[in-house]
Amino acid sequence: MTVLTGAPLLAGLLQLPHSAPAQAAPTGSRTVDVSIDSMSPSAPGKGDTVTVSGTLKNDGHSTITDAHVGLRLGGEALGSRSAIEAATHRTGYLPGVDGPEIKGHQEKVDKLEPGVSRPFTLSVPAKDLELGDDGVYQIGVSLSGRSQASPSEQVLGIDRTFLPWQSANVDKKTQLTYLWPLVSTTHLTAETGADPQQTPVFRNDDLAAELAPGGRLQQMVTLGKNLPVTFVIDPDLLATVDAMTRPYRVNGPDGPMGRNQAVAKQWLHELEEAVKTHEVIALPFADPDLASLAHHGKGVPSALRHLGPATKLADRTVDTVLGVKPRTDFAWPVNGAIDRSIVDVATSAGAHNVITRSDSLRETRELAYTPTAARPIGSGNTAIVADAQLSRAFEGDMSKATDATHAVQEFLAQTQMISLQDPDRQRSIVVAPQRMPSVSQAHAMAGALRQLTESERWTQPLNLSGATKAKPDPAADRQVPSSSSYPYWLRKQELPTDAFRQIQGTQTALDDFRVNLAQPERVVTPFGNAIMREMSTGWRGEASDAAAYRRSVRGYLDGLTKKVHLIQKSGATLSGRSATIPVTVQNNLLQGVKNMTLKLTSSQPNRLDVGKPQQITVDGGHSQSFKFDTTANANGRAWVTAQLYSADGKPYGSPMTFQVNVTEITATVMLVIAGGVLLLVLAGVRIYLQRKRAAALRAEDGADGDGADGAAGVDGDNGGTDGETPEQPSDPMPDTGSENSGPSGSGEKVDR
Repeated sequence: MTVLTGAPLLAGLLQLPHSAPAQAAPTGSRTVDVSIDSMSPSAPGKGDTVTVSGTLKNDGHSTITDAHVGLRLGGEALGSRSAIEAATHRTGYLPGVDGPEIKGHQEKVDKLEPGVSRPFTLSVPAKDLELGDDGVYQIGVSLSGRSQASPSEQVLGIDRTFLPWQSANVDKKTQLTYLWPLVSTTHLTAETGADPQQTPVFRNDDLAAELAPGGRLQQMVTLGKNLPVTFVIDPDLLATVDAMTRPYRVNGPDGPMGRNQAVAKQWLHELEEAVKTHEVIALPFADPDLASLAHHGKGVPSALRHLGPATKLADRTVDTVLGVKPRTDFAWPVNGAIDRSIVDVATSAGAHNVITRSDSLRETRELAYTPTAARPIGSGNTAIVADAQLSRAFEGDMSKATDATHAVQEFLAQTQMISLQDPDRQRSIVVAPQRMPSVSQAHAMAGALRQLTESERWTQPLNLSGATKAKPDPAADRQVPSSSSYPYWLRKQELPTDAFRQIQGTQTALDDFRVNLAQPERVVTPFGNAIMREMSTGWRGEASDAAAYRRSVRGYLDGLTKKVHLIQKSGATLSGRSATIPVTVQNNLLQGVKNMTLKLTSSQPNRLDVGKPQQITVDGGHSQSFKFDTTANANGRAWVTAQLYSADGKPYGSPMTFQVNVTEITATVMLVIAGGVLLLVLAGVRIYLQRKRAAALRAEDGADGDGADGAAGVDGDNGGTDGETPEQPSDPMPDTGSENSGPSGSGEKVDR
């Protein structure tokens, strides 16, 4: 025998055929796939006839003959909610549990070949079911017959569901609050058109499919308006659809015009009619991810400051678009999962009611009943603990009739069991389903609620405000779980800290930009809303798309900021002691900028004084030059830096540097200064010599008078009087040369 090891073994394995062995055919009670597709009525009364329809499919390899379909009642009523949960996981036929067939209500199946499907329908009067006390029963549909592998008759397939039996209305019905969420993903960008109306720009036109007849959101409104539900709405969805009713573009400001205004208008009209008779809860604008903020955003300055404005904007948006005043004091973290930090963040903006779930705020001690949802958690806050089993009842794929039917029947069974747990204690139960139910999920949810509403034998509807006011159960747990109990798989989907740093950077850039604008609202509104959308719960599981959206918002803002800039100068030449240097500011925005400051700085301030900063205003779509009076004190080169500053004193945009060359300081200014000094010296010498000569003449006159007998000599007064200093002749030149203190003449050279 040869043993292959190492590379020979690998080569031998690679030579094996790739086809997998044929899968063994199901046998026994799993040979036929029995699917219950509908049961009517879902909760029968005494005089009703129960009709069960479905499909049979032979998954075996041999033909089934002499078969029939029958109903089976699974013994006694189930005793608890956990028993219902356990029953949903059973497969295969269990003789002691599934019970005997109900006699006289069978449907024959002569032959069922391999791979073939066929429908069935069974109808049984409720009295023939011989149901006992009120409660939840398990009913099954089985196919019994023969096959080549099983020549004697046996059960070859079975499917089960639940049958709630309530012979009369209960005295204290369970109050049931069902949240009906109208939430979508982010569709609007921060970009707008250049027109005065600021035509909005959508990321894509996918929202139209959700709003159109048969679409997810259209079905949610159509179904919800006739159900006893509380609408929970993301106001960003309303703002987006409202923008869609007017001209809009898709895929960028140069993209094609959208064409679904009629669809958007119709959806809003239907929603306006629906909310007239329903309570409306408005989530903070764009449905911010409270858990991400609590776990990763609290350490980023200003990250939490968006919650307050998002709540105020939510109120205004719902009131404006739908004409109703919503409640904005509810917070709904993802999947109702909370910890202390999430509660702190959720309540920081005034939401004193936190919608959580019973698989997050768990009961630390086992209760024999399901407690009321509302319970105080301190600091004036209330936790609305939605029932986890009921809230998750329709999360799966409901596109197949059999899955939807099973989900509806289990939902009805669970609600009835809650009422049966403690019939003398009325309780208030809340259901918070997934945020964005599919069309099939919405129909299944609506089907269950219609069954409860039509009978109202053990439940009665209550809106969320009513559930919040329900008397708390003193035995129910009120301890908010710690951070360590937060589900790991949910934590992995959260926005990272870097995302909040990027959001902070965008907000800072927006704040710096807005102070310079003549019409800041044209920029603040679209960008402020986009920044809120960057924190949306809808980005969970879409990390790359979330990052791309953040980059697009910041990139567009930076592009607008750069539309106001300095035009680069190649240099300037000064041919005099003083001159003006023009600096041009270009504004390519559609609105003006104001209260900005333009400042020049010289690298050689002793050589070149560039003047004082100037406050500037530039209209939209224009450029404007601003002249700076400069003074040159020495010949040579100097570098000048021009910088714009925002109204708050922060540098705006990139500086612009250019060279200034002073070329005529020596030939003009220095010559004048030197000439003036020389004239001063010469004038002083001349005055000194004149005074010395006059003194000498007076001395000679005195000597002649003493040595003569009065004869007249030289005339001593020289036209003056005795003893006076002769008057000095006027100076033919001024004491100092004139200084050119004004602007340069026509010979000035300034490069523009």
